[in-house]
Amino acid sequence: MQLFRHWCLLADTLWCLGLRNVADVILYRLLLYFHVHPVQKIYRPVSIGPFFQEADAASSVDQQIPSQFDLIYFGWYRVPTTKLPPAWHCNPFNSYEAKGSQLPWWKIPDFQDEVGDIKTIWESSRFDWVLHFSKQYVAGDLSGQTKLNTWLADWCKNNPPFLGLNWKCGQEASIRLLHLAAASLILNQTSAPSPNLLELLVTHLERIAPTIRYAMAQNNNHGTSEAAALFVGGAWLDYFGLDGQEWGATGRIWLEDRVERLIGAQGSFSQSSLNYHRLMLDTCSFVEIWREHWHLPKFSEAYYKRLQAATTWIQLMINPDTGDGPNLGANDGAHLLPVTTLGYRDYRPSVQLASVLFLKQCAYQSGPWDEILTTFGLARSERCLPKRMDYIAEDGGFAMLHKGRAFAMLRYPKFQYRPGQADALHLDFWIGSENLLRDAGSYSYNTERTWMEYFSGTTSHNTMQFDQRDQMPRLGRFLLGGWLKTGWKQPLVTTSKSSTFGAGYIDYLGAYHRRVVELQERHLRVSDLVGGFLEKAVLRWRLVPGKWTLRCENNLIELTSEIQIGVSLTVETEIPMLCAQLVTGWESRYYLRKTELPVLEIEIDQPGMLTTRVSWHL
Repeated sequence: MQLFRHWCLLADTLWCLGLRNVADVILYRLLLYFHVHPVQKIYRPVSIGPFFQEADAASSVDQQIPSQFDLIYFGWYRVPTTKLPPAWHCNPFNSYEAKGSQLPWWKIPDFQDEVGDIKTIWESSRFDWVLHFSKQYVAGDLSGQTKLNTWLADWCKNNPPFLGLNWKCGQEASIRLLHLAAASLILNQTSAPSPNLLELLVTHLERIAPTIRYAMAQNNNHGTSEAAALFVGGAWLDYFGLDGQEWGATGRIWLEDRVERLIGAQGSFSQSSLNYHRLMLDTCSFVEIWREHWHLPKFSEAYYKRLQAATTWIQLMINPDTGDGPNLGANDGAHLLPVTTLGYRDYRPSVQLASVLFLKQCAYQSGPWDEILTTFGLARSERCLPKRMDYIAEDGGFAMLHKGRAFAMLRYPKFQYRPGQADALHLDFWIGSENLLRDAGSYSYNTERTWMEYFSGTTSHNTMQFDQRDQMPRLGRFLLGGWLKTGWKQPLVTTSKSSTFGAGYIDYLGAYHRRVVELQERHLRVSDLVGGFLEKAVLRWRLVPGKWTLRCENNLIELTSEIQIGVSLTVETEIPMLCAQLVTGWESRYYLRKTELPVLEIEIDQPGMLTTRVSWHL
C-alpha cells in the first residue's frame, strides 16, 4: 500500500512539474550520458589577459575603497587572500582541494562527499571580487586594475574552458558574465573592451547556450540568470559586429518568457524564497541597466508589469529600518551585484535599485543603499513609495499584514511550481526590527540527511505538524510530493484597528489545518483549528534567541521574554495538552551556518482549536 501511494504521489508530482519540463531534463541527461550533447563538442583555448585596460574613468564612488580585500563566502565566512588569488578548487570550510580540475565538467559527479557542498567551490568563482577591484580602481587606487587582471588570468589558467567543477553549472557561468559586464560599466570600458575580455565572454556564452533548455525546465532562477547572460553578452558582441545577435535574441525571448511565466500578477516568484527573489530581481535590474546603456529596444509591457509587481512584493517584505526580512524558503547565499558596504541580509540596495528602475520611485530616503545607484550612474527619484501596507499575493500564497511597527507574514499553500519546503501556514512575525517568530532557512543543499530534512521540513517552521511527518512527503533531494492546496480561505479584512486573514488545507493523508491571523498595533492573535490526524499534532513557535520563561497552568501556556520590547505569548485551548515545553531548535540565517534558538512545542492528541496571543509594550 505504501509503495502504491509513493508511485501515485510521484506520478502526480511529475504531472504538476510539467511533462515537457520533465522530458527536457531526461533528454538532457540522456544526451550527456551517451556523450552526444552539443555542449560536449565545444572547445575554446585558454583566455590570456590582460582583460581590463587602464582608463581615465571618472570615479563613481564617494568613499574610500579598502585596498585589503577578503573573500566573504555566503555573506558571513571571511577568507583572507592577502596578495594572492584564492585557491579556486578549494573548500575553505574543510581545506579539501577538489579533484578533477582537468576533467570535462560533465564527467564530474554533482555531489562528492569529500568536497562537501559544491557551492563552497563555486563561491569564489562568481567573480564578486571583480566588482570590488573595479570600484577600487575608479576610486583612485590603481592597484585595483592590477589585481583585477591578475586574478582573472589566474582563474582562466586554473579553470580551462569547460574543464572542472567551475564549469558544471550554466548559472554559475552566467553570474560570472554578468559581473564582468558590470565591471566594464564601472570602469567605463564597455565601448572599448579588450579583445581578451570579449574572448572570455564568448567562452562563457558557448557554455551557457547549449544547455539553455535544461535551465528553463527548472522553472527557477537558473532560467532568468542564463537568459540574462545571453542577452547581455549577445548584445555586447553584436555592438562590435561580432557573432552575438543570435545569442542576444535568444536571451531576450527567454527572459521575456521567464519573467511573464515565473512571476505572478501580485509579484510572487516561482521559488517562494526571499533571497532567490532578490537574485531574480537583481538580474532583471542589471539587464535593464544594460539595455538603457546601449539604447536597446524595451521589453514588453507585460514584462515590466511583472517586474513592478515583483518589486512591490519584496518591498513589502523588507524591514525599512534594517533591510532584513523573513528567512523565507531556500537561501544559498547568492548575491548578484554586491557593490555596497551593507551586509548580505540587507536587501535595501536591491529594493532601491528595482524601485527606481521599474516603479520610477525610491523605496527609501537617502542612505548607504543608494551606493548601488551611483555605482551604475543612476539618479534617485524625487518620489518615494508609500509605507508598507496589507497585501495578499494570491499567486504565490503570501499574506502580509502591517499594523504600526508590527508585521506578520502568513505562508499558505499556492504551489504553481515545485515547493522547496514543507512550510504551509508558517507565520513569520516581526515587531519593528525584531524577528520574534522566525523561519529556519535552508542551511545546505549537500549535508547529512538529518539536516536536509530538518531545515526543509515542517519541524523548522511556525505551523502544525501531524503524526511526526512532514506536510508533504519527500520524493527526492529537491522534490516534495503531495503538493498542498488551500481549500479554505478567510478573505483579508482591514480596519483602522486590525487586519485579519485566514487559510487552511487538507493534506494527502486527510489531516487538516485552518489558521486565522489577526494583527493589531500591539496584539497578535493566531487561531489554529486542527484535526484528521491519527496520533498527535504539535504546534511550534520558533522564538527569537534570548531568555524565555515558561509557565503552564491547566490548559494555559504563558511565555515571557526579557527582550527590550517586553513580549508575552500565551497559548490556550479547551482540549487537553499532552505536553508543553521549550526545546532547542536550529536556524540558518546564512548558508552553511546554523545556530540554536528556543522553540515552544505544544502537543495534543485530539482535534480542536488552539489560540495563541502575543502582546508587547513598544
